[in-house]
Amino acid sequence: MNEHGSLTQGLSSRRKAYDITMRTLLYASAIIICALLVFLIGYILYRGVPNLSLQFITSEESVIRDIQGILPALINTLYIIVATLIFILPLGVGSAIYLTEYASNKKLVAAIEFATETLAGMPSIIFALVGVIVFCETLSLGYTLIAGAFSLVMMTLPTIIRTTQESLKTVPQSYREGSLALGSGKWHMIRTVVLPSSIDGIVTGCILAIGRIVGESAILMFTAGMSMSLQNYNSFSDIFQSSGATLTVALYVYAKERADFGEAFAVAVVLLVVAFVINLAAKLAGQKLKKN
Repeated sequence: MNEHGSLTQGLSSRRKAYDITMRTLLYASAIIICALLVFLIGYILYRGVPNLSLQFITSEESVIRDIQGILPALINTLYIIVATLIFILPLGVGSAIYLTEYASNKKLVAAIEFATETLAGMPSIIFALVGVIVFCETLSLGYTLIAGAFSLVMMTLPTIIRTTQESLKTVPQSYREGSLALGSGKWHMIRTVVLPSSIDGIVTGCILAIGRIVGESAILMFTAGMSMSLQNYNSFSDIFQSSGATLTVALYVYAKERADFGEAFAVAVVLLVVAFVINLAAKLAGQKLKKN
């Protein structure tokens, strides 16, 4: 007798019918989701790969030479990802540690959790408008990559905080008590016991944040600009003080302003590859940290 038969043995005919129906719906849902994912990826590859070339990826756009290229957008995307992660990981993980391990005022914790959940559900265009007013104009950063990165920090920080906090809560209390009983201090216990045990949730939050960063366009169009040309940098700080379009902004330009859907799908393929590589690297880094 198979596993399903053993589970339904002894049930009434009505319960058996209900069980079979629910299992069928669950399997159908899983199949639909997988089929939708395969269809989306397959269609993007089908439309984008024929328009993809090494020159398109490694060249700068030039109207005079009639060259289409997304190298500046690809470089700007990597800059934006790195700059945003540098800020959100310490802030997000640190805030989650404080809320879970140190904060004693439950009302304050509940208020902060409600605020982060509310921010996580806000439309990105609102963060774009706030970024323009606060970073571009009030702080006089202008329409630069660093202004775009700061705006993305506002949008992705709640995701990092909530996922890290929920991961920290899954660590058994006995782990903490055992470490403290052996003479560890509070911070030593968090650093050597709690954080390694919750690294999977932290990596998941990082991957979700990267997904939002890579796929965001509205914020970056408002704050980072839409320049698709290579800049001459004299120092590292000049990188983030210049304006530049990312891959999502370039995709918008090709699809909406130029109606060049072939090139737009080619950019989409590059976006898929970049997101896959970064997520895979984050997964491998998380596994390495967990083993250590």
